[in-house]
Amino acid sequence: MQEKKNIYVLLLILISISVQAQNVGKNIILPSDSIVRTKSIFNNNSNVVIGNRKSTLLLDTFKLKPFKPDPLKVVWMAAILPGYGQIMNKKYWKIPLVYGGFLGCAYAIVWNSSMYQSYFAAYKDIISDDPMATSYLKFIPKGYTLADLGGKSGLEAKINTAQQGYRRYRDLSVIATIGFYALTVVDAYVDAQLYDFDISPNLSMRIQPGLIQTGTSFQSTLAMQCSISFK
Repeated sequence: MQEKKNIYVLLLILISISVQAQNVGKNIILPSDSIVRTKSIFNNNSNVVIGNRKSTLLLDTFKLKPFKPDPLKVVWMAAILPGYGQIMNKKYWKIPLVYGGFLGCAYAIVWNSSMYQSYFAAYKDIISDDPMATSYLKFIPKGYTLADLGGKSGLEAKINTAQQGYRRYRDLSVIATIGFYALTVVDAYVDAQLYDFDISPNLSMRIQPGLIQTGTSFQSTLAMQCSISFK
């Protein structure tokens, strides 16, 4: 009899352990004034019973906040270091465009400045009385002579026109570089402002032909009309 009692007790203990194991991770009893302060270890199907009220555990509370760049900070960083604003907006594909544009502008400035300096030096030599100042002769095209270009005065006019043109191109290249720099800052600011901009799929636009009555007459004119509808 004692052995049967021990077996019954053992079976009851095993059944109790099995029931408790099945309830682990499903229902957890917490005091009604309990506050969860640490990261939850429950899965999405777990339930929490607080006092006498049963509620579903929301794991979304512990998720990271969605990324949203700060437009003011992006503008400052884009102004200090061109291209960094695009990096902060995670628009990495724009980085080659930004630095490619700056390289193009820098090349234009260097090239036009170099050509301007060469023509300017030649112009100074051709208007001087120094017989050793002959740098302007290298601007005579191959197969031509000074007489073919209208003499020294004709070549002087051509060199003067060229050096003024390259000076203007150099100045325009500098202005274009400043404009491109401002464009990169504006682009970074707009991207930061519209980073989480969402276009609703319920908005639709339709373009179709239509008839428009002109004036008070009964004549109609064929035209195209655009209609915007919300689903």
